[in-house]
Amino acid sequence: MAFLSFVYRFLTNFAFMAVVYFSLNFMEKYPNRAILAILVLVYAGMRAASTLRAFYFFQKIEKLEAETKRLQASINDGSGGASTRRQVVADVARLRRDGELKSYMDLFFLALIVLLCVAAIMRQ
Repeated sequence: MAFLSFVYRFLTNFAFMAVVYFSLNFMEKYPNRAILAILVLVYAGMRAASTLRAFYFFQKIEKLEAETKRLQASINDGSGGASTRRQVVADVARLRRDGELKSYMDLFFLALIVLLCVAAIMRQ
């Protein structure tokens, strides 16, 4: 399922980029193309801000993981609950890492979309 989530994220970002590319290239009049490019730039900026905010969230989760591991070492009581806690920490670490990779993928496609929009605005 993790692989499918990466494929889904890639396909949706690629589809958005393709829609932007074809929309900007098939606009004949410059004012219409410039307005569309500016609107897409605004949307890309909002998504980029949201993605960068997610990195702050992932950083906080990483600090919580480190703190949990530190506390787990001191509380390790030898019961069955210790392995469950270790599994939960490992699952959270995996989900955080996957989320960071998806955020990097989003930022890559957003940068490509910004380049497309700037090129469409500069082209006459």
